[in-house]
Amino acid sequence: MDDAPARLAEHLRSWAGAWPPTGAGVEVVANPRNAVPGWDGEVHPVTGVVRADGAGVLGVAPQAYARLGEANAPAADVEALFERLPAAMGRPDLQVYQAVYRWSTEPAPLADVGEWLDVADPALPDWLRPFGGQALVVLDDDGRYLAGVGLKRHDDAGWEIAVGTEPEARGRGLARRLVAQAARAVLARGAIPTYLHDPDNIASAQVATAAGFPDRGWGAFGTWPRDE
Repeated sequence: MDDAPARLAEHLRSWAGAWPPTGAGVEVVANPRNAVPGWDGEVHPVTGVVRADGAGVLGVAPQAYARLGEANAPAADVEALFERLPAAMGRPDLQVYQAVYRWSTEPAPLADVGEWLDVADPALPDWLRPFGGQALVVLDDDGRYLAGVGLKRHDDAGWEIAVGTEPEARGRGLARRLVAQAARAVLARGAIPTYLHDPDNIASAQVATAAGFPDRGWGAFGTWPRDE
């Protein structure tokens, strides 16, 4: 994709609220998208990205931004920013986390393995249903689910890939082939495929790398309830 940098920047302006970063550190910005339902119908109050050089953008709902005060200043100490944000946002029930952020413009040339099925298909597991549209899945000869990919259609420029494999089907290379196949489909639609995972999830990191999503040292921000 010749316009990949422009499409990625377009996606991040929508998803994080601004892009590129205007200086060093992580800048907090007001992002209206953080106040309305996202890809799954749920509100995601914090979204953001930080580059390998430590510069990044973290978007929060405009109402929360107005309450943040000094926390709006670019922060070099991201962990300290994370600690301040929930209370400043009026959401002490949340904790902010950082994931590894990857994207691909050249998915690995792995053979296709999945088929696209509507997420309402009874053969698909419940975790795929919130994605909407179609999911890319592998079924066994009896029509039972083995592995699949859902697409988080954040905006026209960026779609995030999520993959899950049943325990008995792991070790066959299904996940990496599904991710690469899905990435090609996303690129064909003119969007950038992205992939996020926990820094400690070695298996997910290996899938991403094998599918053609290199680790560029970038991170993504999000939230989850503290009791999870």
